[in-house]
Amino acid sequence: MNKPDPIPARLAALKSMSVTQLKSEWQTIFDTAAPNNSRAFLESRLAYRIQELTYGGPDRETRRMLDLLADEVGGTLTRKSQIADPRNPVVGTRLIREWNGVEHTITVLRDGFEWQGRPYKSLSAIARAITGTRWNGYRFFGLRERKRGND
Repeated sequence: MNKPDPIPARLAALKSMSVTQLKSEWQTIFDTAAPNNSRAFLESRLAYRIQELTYGGPDRETRRMLDLLADEVGGTLTRKSQIADPRNPVVGTRLIREWNGVEHTITVLRDGFEWQGRPYKSLSAIARAITGTRWNGYRFFGLRERKRGND
């Protein structure tokens, strides 16, 4: 007979804890003082960490993709090195996309992309500039993730 998973009960218990109790739990799990008194923050971060410690966190590739997305959303160029995305074409490749009867040419750079003489960190930023709406840049430019084993 299988033992029931204790994690759902631990997560549910967080909802009934006081902020002081949540901060104590934070100290136990993270071995540091809680950064603030926000109940919502403490509950969500503790819940994530409890699950991460039990079931494992995201794999390496997922963490890299999340870093890329965080850079894109933040719009900062503070990372010391560009994380290579396997969907990026070879440096120097020209991507051509027609949108509303206008042809747009994008050049792949070592550390991003160029469109209309201006550097961009992501294809999504270029797609947004072209269309005025949010797009997944790889989808907009017809790039798909390579299937493993089909090299």
